[in-house]
Amino acid sequence: MSSKDYWNVSDINDNSIRTVLIMTESVHLLISGRVQGVGFRAATLQQAQKHGLTGWVANCRDGSVEVYAEGEANELTAFKNWLRTGPPSARVDQLTTLDPLPLEETHNFEIR
Repeated sequence: MSSKDYWNVSDINDNSIRTVLIMTESVHLLISGRVQGVGFRAATLQQAQKHGLTGWVANCRDGSVEVYAEGEANELTAFKNWLRTGPPSARVDQLTTLDPLPLEETHNFEIR
């Protein structure tokens, strides 16, 4: 499940104004397995930046990792596919989609 938000952006070109509709979606995920102490959060940050996403990744007390990301649908899909396996040092046993959060409109991706 993801949440969606729509943004109107005006582009001025040759004295005309063109409106472009940009769709931002979000995902809220929980990743379980051997995902702490193996560089999972740092690798997730790199992947999020590669896909132009914003949001955060955080360790949970139960040994899982929580991820919230915002961006274009196709980039979120590619990011989510990467999260299913993670970095070579990790072992992902389960990727669970959590209830969506309101769009945070963050400006970068961070490790929390």
